[in-house]
Amino acid sequence: MTQHHTGRHSSSEPERLSDTGAQWWRDAVIYQIYPRSFADGNGDGMGDLAGVRARLPHLAELGVDAVWLSPFYASPQADAGYDVADYRTIDPMFGAIEDAEQLLLDAHELGLRVIVDVVPNHASEQHEWFQRALLEGPGSPCRERFHFRAGLGEHGEEPPNDWESVFGGPAWTRSKNPDGTHGEWYLHLFAPEQPDFNWDSPAVRDEFRTVLRFWLDKGVDGFRVDVAHGLVKAAGLPNMGHGEQLRLLGKQRLPFFDQDGVHEIYRSWRQVLEEYDSDRIAVAEAWTPNAERTALYLRQDELHQAFNFHYLDTPWDAGALRQVIDESLETTRPVAAPSTWVLSNHDVVRHRTRFGGLDRARAATLLMLALPGSAYVYQGEELGLPEVTELPDEVRQDPSFFKQDGQDGLRDGCRVPLPWSTQGPSYGFGSAGSWLPQPPEWGALSVAAQTGDPGSTLELYRAALRIRREHPDLGAGDAVRWLDASEGVLAFRRGALLCVANTTDGPARLPVDPGRLLLASGSYDGGDVLPGDTTAWWTAE
Repeated sequence: MTQHHTGRHSSSEPERLSDTGAQWWRDAVIYQIYPRSFADGNGDGMGDLAGVRARLPHLAELGVDAVWLSPFYASPQADAGYDVADYRTIDPMFGAIEDAEQLLLDAHELGLRVIVDVVPNHASEQHEWFQRALLEGPGSPCRERFHFRAGLGEHGEEPPNDWESVFGGPAWTRSKNPDGTHGEWYLHLFAPEQPDFNWDSPAVRDEFRTVLRFWLDKGVDGFRVDVAHGLVKAAGLPNMGHGEQLRLLGKQRLPFFDQDGVHEIYRSWRQVLEEYDSDRIAVAEAWTPNAERTALYLRQDELHQAFNFHYLDTPWDAGALRQVIDESLETTRPVAAPSTWVLSNHDVVRHRTRFGGLDRARAATLLMLALPGSAYVYQGEELGLPEVTELPDEVRQDPSFFKQDGQDGLRDGCRVPLPWSTQGPSYGFGSAGSWLPQPPEWGALSVAAQTGDPGSTLELYRAALRIRREHPDLGAGDAVRWLDASEGVLAFRRGALLCVANTTDGPARLPVDPGRLLLASGSYDGGDVLPGDTTAWWTAE
C-alpha cells in the first residue's frame, strides 16, 4: 500500500501555517464550528465570532488541522443563516467584518486553517437582487437571476410544476406585484424565504466568482459549498412525476439535484482557487445517489473534497461499514481525490445517540480516524455529547419543525450550545444563558470536566489526533488491507498500523498478533480478545 504523508507537525505545539506541507487537505482533520452554538463572546446568549476567537486554543490543543465555519453572513435567519442577504457582510449577531479578519489571523497564528461556508444555490428573500426582481416585475434582468415562472390554471393559481421543497410543501411560492395583485411564482428548494438562483444567468456566475475572491483575499483557506449538487436545474423544469416527499439522500436523480451542468461551474471555481498562491480548497456538500456520482465532483479540475454522506448514513454494522469504506476508496481513487469520513454534523442526530451509546461513538471515532483520507469532526463530538431529544416545542427554532411533511424538524437537538465549564448559567458558553436550553448533565460533559481525565472522550480525541499526526501510516492514502476476522469485526492494516473494530456487543478474538498497543476506545489494555463495541490501534514498529 502506498502512503502519502503531507508533513504535518508531530509535536504537541502549534505550528505556523508557513511551516506545514502542501496539499494539507489530503489527510486533514477539519472541525466544524456552528457559530450560534460554539461560544458566546458578548453575553447575549448567541454564539459569535468573538466567542470562536476566544476558544481557538481549545482546537489547537485538540489537534485538528482546520476549522469550518457555518454561515455568519448578513441574514434574516429564516434558516439559521443559510438564507444569505449579503455575502460580503457579517451579520451583527455574529460581529463585524473586523471580527472575521481577526479570527483568520488568530487561527493562522495557531496553525489552524479556516474554511467558510458559501451558499450558492439560494439567497435570502431580502437579498438586494431578489427585492429588485420583485419590484421590477416580469422580464426584468434581476428576475432572470432567479427562477420566476407563470403559474398553471386559468388564473395562474397553480404552481408551475410538481417540485417539492426539502422543508415540505410545494417548492414554489407566488409573488405579489407592486400593485398588490398576484404575480409570478418563484422556485425555492428549501424555505420560501430562500429563493433559488438561476445559474443559467451569467450575472449569477460572475457574482459568485467575485464572492470567492473577496474571501480568498481576506485569507480564507477554502469553502464548504452548500447544496453543491443543486445549482443547475433540468432544462424546462420538468415534473418529478411522483408524490413521494423529497429527501436529500435518495436513490434516484431528480431534475433539480446532481445535474451534469454543475461541473462546468466548479471547473470555473477551481480556476479561481488556483489564482492564489497557497493551497486553497473547496469541499462539496453533494447529496448524490451513489459514491460514483459523488466522485464526479472531485475530478482534478473541479473540487478537492466532498462530504461522504454514504458513510455518515451507515449504521454501526461491520458488513455495512466495510462495504461503504470499499466503495468510497474505490470511487475516489481514479480521480486521485482523498476520501472523507464524517459521523455527525449540524443537520443530523449526533452519532452517540444514533449508534446507541458512548462506547459505540468512541469506537466509531477511532475507526474513522484510522481510515485513509480526511476526517470531519462536528463540534461537541470530542466531548461525547448526546443528542438533546427532550427540547420542548416552544424553544425549537429549526424552520422545518414548523412545516408539514418536510424533514423531521428536530435539528435543534444537535445544535444545543457547547459546555465549557462545570457550572454557570450556560456552562461557560457565555456570561448569560444560551439560545437553546442545555441539559443539567452538560456540566459533567464540559471541556473543564474532561480535561486531564484519561478516561474521558476529550482526552481520547486528543490522544487519537496526536497519534494520527505522528504515525507515518495514518493520514492520507487510498487503500486499506483487510484481514480475515470473525463476524461483526473489522480488521485492516495500513503499513505497520493495525486497526480492529469490534461492532458486536460481546468480546471477539483478534485475528492476528497485534503488536504494540497505541490506543483503544474502551477498557482493552492488551491480550488477544477485544471487548465489544471497541476499536483499537496497534503498531508493528
